[in-house]
Amino acid sequence: MSRRDIKELREKLLDQGVALLMEQGYHGTGLQELVRNVGVPKGSFYNYFPSKEAFSAEVVKHYIEPFIRQLDGHLQRPDVSAETALKAYFNELIEETEQRDFKGGCLLGNLIGEIGDTSDLCQLSLREAVRRYRDKLEEALARAQQEGSFRKDLDAKDMADFLVNVWQGALLRMKIERSVRPLAQFCEMLLDGYFKA
Repeated sequence: MSRRDIKELREKLLDQGVALLMEQGYHGTGLQELVRNVGVPKGSFYNYFPSKEAFSAEVVKHYIEPFIRQLDGHLQRPDVSAETALKAYFNELIEETEQRDFKGGCLLGNLIGEIGDTSDLCQLSLREAVRRYRDKLEEALARAQQEGSFRKDLDAKDMADFLVNVWQGALLRMKIERSVRPLAQFCEMLLDGYFKA
């Protein structure tokens, strides 16, 4: 098997891991189902990952990357303010959530609640993913402060932490309400309200 084939198969395992962990959680996801869905023998799984725990830690890293790229894509547009970029980003997430019929929520939040305090390896991976995401939000918020659209009496890092915390809570509430209202309220109350200059 070529290096490219190995990389592609590893990516497929991680993609399927995201889907299964989102849908079934850590304890509900079996390696047999994972490898069957990808079409590889169970034994070959261990050529890529030493354990289910190590695999799940890698899935977390794999999961957060598209969100960081998506937000960065909005921020890189030269014709768009940071405030507009943030709003467009969160509105996209809200639309995607509605299209998924309010299922899933956020893999990070789901795993934090399920195994965040029982697996040191996953806890470390979750902490790093949340930090990376927070740092990208901090970059956007600091730019919005410089542009004069968001208040400057609050530290951008603290604002980013607050955004992450409230967004995670809104996602949980969205799941039980089966409505995007908690997510829309998040945008209204913070991006159009509390954070405004």
